[in-house]
Amino acid sequence: MATKHYLGSCQCGAVSYEADADLEQTVTCNCSRCQRLGVVLAFAPRDAFSLTSGGDNLTEYRFNTKTLQHLFCKTCGIESFAYGNSPKDGSAMVAINVNCLEGVDPRALTSHHYDGAAV
Repeated sequence: MATKHYLGSCQCGAVSYEADADLEQTVTCNCSRCQRLGVVLAFAPRDAFSLTSGGDNLTEYRFNTKTLQHLFCKTCGIESFAYGNSPKDGSAMVAINVNCLEGVDPRALTSHHYDGAAV
């Protein structure tokens, strides 16, 4: 699977976006937030992501090191993406909740597990 173009949104549709992502490199995490949300994450460069609606309907949550900007819909509460910087080179990136992408079954993907609880 190579980088493909995807459409994504929160549950109610107030927040929507487009992203180019490679779903061969998805991640699950057991940190205090991801474990509760059950997210499957794909990471992409920030310039491969475009918020198409609902920017005014987002609210932010930061925890632990407060480096990731977790954004979620004020209406339905779904976090469909987060902004941050790559730990490798500091470049701007987006963490996309694959559960929110149209036409994708995240449970069919082979994801790498990240032990966020140990961080």
